Amino acid sequence: MRRPSRLRAIAFAASSALLLASCVGGSSETSAEDKERLKAFILDKAPDDLPMKLNISYDGKVTLIGAKIEPAGTVKPGTQVKLTMYWRADKKLEAGWNLFTHVLDGSGERVLNIDNVGPIREWKGDKQALSPSQWEQGKVYADEQEFTVPNNLKSDKLQVTVGVWRENDRLKIVAGPADRENRGIVANLNTGAPAQPAPAAEVVNPRVPTLRVDKLEKGVKLVMDGKLDEPAWATAPSTGPFVDVRTGRPSAGFPVSGTVKLLWDEANLYLAFDVRDPDIVSGFDKKAKDPHLWTKDTVEIMVDPDGDGDNKDYYEIQVNPEGLVFDSQFDEYNSPKKDPDGPFGHQEWEAKLKSGIVVNGTLDKPGDKDEGYVVELSIPWKSFGKAKAAPPKVGDIWRMNFYAMQENNGVAWSAILGQGNFHKATRFGRVMFAEKGYTPPVPFGRPPPQYAAPPEPPPSGSAGSPLPLNAVPRLRMVPGMPGMVKPPTQPAQPTPPTPPAQPTPP
Repeated sequence: MRRPSRLRAIAFAASSALLLASCVGGSSETSAEDKERLKAFILDKAPDDLPMKLNISYDGKVTLIGAKIEPAGTVKPGTQVKLTMYWRADKKLEAGWNLFTHVLDGSGERVLNIDNVGPIREWKGDKQALSPSQWEQGKVYADEQEFTVPNNLKSDKLQVTVGVWRENDRLKIVAGPADRENRGIVANLNTGAPAQPAPAAEVVNPRVPTLRVDKLEKGVKLVMDGKLDEPAWATAPSTGPFVDVRTGRPSAGFPVSGTVKLLWDEANLYLAFDVRDPDIVSGFDKKAKDPHLWTKDTVEIMVDPDGDGDNKDYYEIQVNPEGLVFDSQFDEYNSPKKDPDGPFGHQEWEAKLKSGIVVNGTLDKPGDKDEGYVVELSIPWKSFGKAKAAPPKVGDIWRMNFYAMQENNGVAWSAILGQGNFHKATRFGRVMFAEKGYTPPVPFGRPPPQYAAPPEPPPSGSAGSPLPLNAVPRLRMVPGMPGMVKPPTQPAQPTPPTPPAQPTPP
């Protein structure tokens, strides 16, 4: 990365090899080459002419004095942005603290994670090359980062936020512009992209979808080749088009769309994803173990086998257009995990799946027009070792969700509605495993009452102010809809029992 000559001159004038050794910790893990390389980023003070004065205090231990960003003004999709931040070490930090940077869109959704981008953040072993835990009290550290505004961005605003993290903790921000997640707000940027209009209030269904999947007839075999030419796939139940993961509305604004069909037998769960994608990207080493597929194009499966949506002992499986796999098992909601680079869950777990891929287009060739890809896969029931019964019994209900992902965002079978991230099991749909002729003891998939969701608030764009967090939709009953009670005019008649209502997450 090219460094400003003025910054280098100041740093060399102010630093010596002995000082650098103390700043970096002087440990045997810091090579002489790294010490020499990082001299240019250690200063006695921040430049006086910083265009952005921030003074964000992280628990009185670290202060983000200010920053500068290039180019100034509008940063259109595809623009390369350079950000330089100046941190002061106010107190010596314990071991293990590192820096993170999140780039958010106008709705507050994270569109980029650039935690380990930049010279002082290069990941070395179990820490950044010049992490806050290695800083010397009183010194200033120049933190250079670069990122590209996503070409498919649909927001007229971007917000850059930064913080200091260790395992599952963040340093608390006690002064300066910040949001409620202890992220300091560095900049609000205009992108020039058309603002997404807030959707008009419309009837949406806050309940999760359901899908009945009948067992394959004995002797039916499926070949995992991605062609879906067996007769069983022609009649297999489908989720229908995936929806906006935040609102549950049709996902016309997202470049990727998808559906998935399901089948099962005594040995396996079978899935067939059909994804529409005009620019198919893989971009991973074919030999990589559990690559972070969600950062590019992939399909994703979440499975909570016991049907209660408690996020206990659930599974995550991803397969990308090149056939690469990420698979992991979690004990509880998003746990265990280690930010920013994992491991996420128990990555030693393997789904032992088989897959077949058909790509209708070209991988990793920007500029051409692709149609999409098909992922056909089988997952052995015996892989779900935490399930109470695998294979499931006829009539069993599992909680599942399905996604088509692009650049850490996606569309879903069941919308999350702002109640958490893509792991939120109370928002997973319900899949009943049945067989031909089976009648469940209570109706399954009964149409729920309809609710009206208020329009989403417009994003805030004022400098130094937090963008709105994704809020759980506040549902209001519409006159005349089921659930409104009127005084009885005659004795109430007994009604047949209905299935118990599902608990609403807090």
